[in-house]
Amino acid sequence: MAKVLVIEDEENLANNLADKLRAEGYTVAMAGDGETGLDKIRGDQHPDLIVLDIMLPKLDGLSICRMVRHDPATAHIPIIMLTARGTEVDKIIGLESGADDYLVKPFGLGEFLARVRALMRRGMGRPRMEQDEMESEDLRLNLTGRRVFKGQDEIKLSNKEFDLLTELMRNRNAVLSRDLILTKVWGYDYFVDKRTVDVHIRWLREKIEDDPSNPKRIVTVRGVGYRFEG
Repeated sequence: MAKVLVIEDEENLANNLADKLRAEGYTVAMAGDGETGLDKIRGDQHPDLIVLDIMLPKLDGLSICRMVRHDPATAHIPIIMLTARGTEVDKIIGLESGADDYLVKPFGLGEFLARVRALMRRGMGRPRMEQDEMESEDLRLNLTGRRVFKGQDEIKLSNKEFDLLTELMRNRNAVLSRDLILTKVWGYDYFVDKRTVDVHIRWLREKIEDDPSNPKRIVTVRGVGYRFEG
C-alpha cells in the first residue's frame, strides 16, 4: 500500500487531505512542521509521495524540497507543493526547488486526488518493458530497476527525470516537442506549464552531461523542443 506523507501546519486542511487519501486506500503519515516532516522523510520507511506546504514552522517547504532532491536516498520521491501564493514567480521557484507539481490554496479535493493519482501512476505499477536497458556511450538506463548509470557511477534521478530521460532515449535522434513530452511524461491528467519541461531538462543535463552549459546528449532544437543524440 502506497504511503503519502502530508507536511502541513493548517490542522483542518491536513486532516481533510489525510481523510481523502485514506479513503482512496493510501497509508498516510502527517507532520505539522518542517523539522518533523524532514525526520519522517529520512526515516526507515521513505514515503512514496510527499505533500508539502511551503510556509511551515521551523523549516520551510522550499528548503525541505531541496534537501530531499539532494539526498540520493530520497531524490526519487515525488513532491506536490501547497502554497497560498499563486504568482508565476512562486510556481517557478517551487518547480526549480524540485517539486513535481504545485497546488495553490484554496484548491478542490477532487483536483488534489487527481494529481496524487497521476504522480503515483508515473512512479508505481509500470508494466515490464520488452527492452530492459538502453545505452548511449557511457550512459546506461535500466527500465525495470529504474536506475541510471554513467560509467560505473549511479545517477539518482527523480521519477519525472527518469521518465523524461526514458522518453528521450527511446526516441533518440528524433525531435520531441514540449507538447509531446508533456503528453508522454506528465499526461493530460492536469495542466502543466510548458516551462516545467525546460526546468527538468536543465536538471537532467546537470546530472548526465559532462558540460551542462554545452550539452552533447540532450540538444535544444530552437522553437520546437529537444533531441537526444547518442
